[in-house]
Amino acid sequence: MSDENKAVLWTNEGSIRRITLNRPAKRNALTDEVIAGIMEGLREADSDERTRAIVITGSGNDFCSGADLSALKTISEASVEENIEDARSLMELFLLIRKVRVPVVAAVRGRALAGGCGLASACDMVIASTSARFGFPEVKIGFVPAIVMAILRRNVSEKRAFELITLGEEIGAEEANQIGLVNRVFNDETFDQEIAAYVHRFEKTSKSAVLLTKSLLYQIDGLAFLEALETGVDVNVIARMTDDCREGIVRFLSKK
Repeated sequence: MSDENKAVLWTNEGSIRRITLNRPAKRNALTDEVIAGIMEGLREADSDERTRAIVITGSGNDFCSGADLSALKTISEASVEENIEDARSLMELFLLIRKVRVPVVAAVRGRALAGGCGLASACDMVIASTSARFGFPEVKIGFVPAIVMAILRRNVSEKRAFELITLGEEIGAEEANQIGLVNRVFNDETFDQEIAAYVHRFEKTSKSAVLLTKSLLYQIDGLAFLEALETGVDVNVIARMTDDCREGIVRFLSKK
């Protein structure tokens, strides 16, 4: 299959893996094929020791508009068992993003709506263009943004989460940044260059330290305070024993 016919594309930019949703005519809507392609790309990139970060983006004018119209029709006619299987596939994608060792960055240009907004929110970081739009319009058709709620509740305040998921209205990039849904906003005209420069900053950090940091951040999410501290002690000791840390200390002391 030629690249132009693939639902998801993978490209390497040095140590950065770019995963591109490639259905611009359908606003990169999610299908089983798209979800499977993203998951395969994540696993393959994470198994490559050269990878320092992964960028998920969309081709054309939009990041991802959520479920494909044909998928919505299928959902309305599916059995309970079929709907469970379908819903779990999205859950497994969101879970995989957290399990991937390296940082996963959503580069959002245009609209990120419903499941597409969920996909962006599930990434470790979200970078948006100034014209990007975010929203969870599911309630307008009697649906619930249920799977993403666990992530959204951790990204923004309870009050803002409630507003986003019950009114179903879109917000712009700047507002998304203000409420914590987005990390950075870059100009539309220079978006691609600024994204590239931003993620290549991971090449200047210790890969082992970043991997341990990501793992610990999500691991302590469900722990009590004392357990979180004790887990931090364990990771602190592991970090001290890595080659990166030992070499980093030597370099630091030599400068002194």
